[in-house]
Amino acid sequence: MRVLVSFVLGLMSCFLSNVSRADIVIGFEDLSLPPNSFYNGNSGIGTNTNGWSSGGVYFGNSYNSSFGGFWNGFSYSNVINTTTPGFMNQYASFAPAGPGAGASGSQSYAVAYSGSHAFFNLPSNTLLSSVSLANTTYAALSMQTGDSFAKKFGGVSGNDPDFFRVSLNGFDGLNGTGNSVGSVTVNLADFTFADNSQDFILSNWLTVDLSSIANSRSVALSFASSDVGAFGINTPTYVAFDNLTITAVPEPSSLALLSIAGTGMTLWRRRRSKANSQGIQKGPTS
Repeated sequence: MRVLVSFVLGLMSCFLSNVSRADIVIGFEDLSLPPNSFYNGNSGIGTNTNGWSSGGVYFGNSYNSSFGGFWNGFSYSNVINTTTPGFMNQYASFAPAGPGAGASGSQSYAVAYSGSHAFFNLPSNTLLSSVSLANTTYAALSMQTGDSFAKKFGGVSGNDPDFFRVSLNGFDGLNGTGNSVGSVTVNLADFTFADNSQDFILSNWLTVDLSSIANSRSVALSFASSDVGAFGINTPTYVAFDNLTITAVPEPSSLALLSIAGTGMTLWRRRRSKANSQGIQKGPTS
């Protein structure tokens, strides 16, 4: 019996250990691309709103072949280009590391562009943990030097209090719907410091803690900028996205089974202890 108890306790310990560290990292390496290319939803069928998935997470996307190909939501890419400005370089991260342009030198990453499909859905029984974010080259060089649509951050004097931010807004429903779970906001550029030497445009991958919105079923992205015109934000509303980390949690049935096993072990120990105690009291005294 002791052998069986040890086995069950060992099994429970192993189960609990796996539950506590069942991290899943979505790094987009499971998506196939030719070198220096991207997928923006253009599947050759004109309008496409099917989105795409990686690591069990669904990423929203909408593509329309009109006007040379308009899209919003999430694309995925392995483009490496930190020097070419403008709209034609909208799929490159501004923070390549090692041999690839993704976080930690990985080959692939995602690029999000603002719009109604800029959301991702999480599998059931998972919790959000963290994500790595970076500027795109398009957005970063636009803020750095200005372009025909957007201003140079800081202005001519360098004193303009400019900013560019992305918010990850959690919801308890799919597709960025339902009740709000909370929001995490990240500065992709910040020129609001009194000391101009502290002003920055993010030029590396930044790991962002998402534990405050861990219970989200979906997350929708939104952007804010100090550079706003008659038609909205002038700053290119893009962000590079990699290493989305989620944690798997056990099915309720698994937890119930574990609870039953734990209760059974507890009751067995109590009865065993009581039996031993009674045996000592009734045993021979001489």
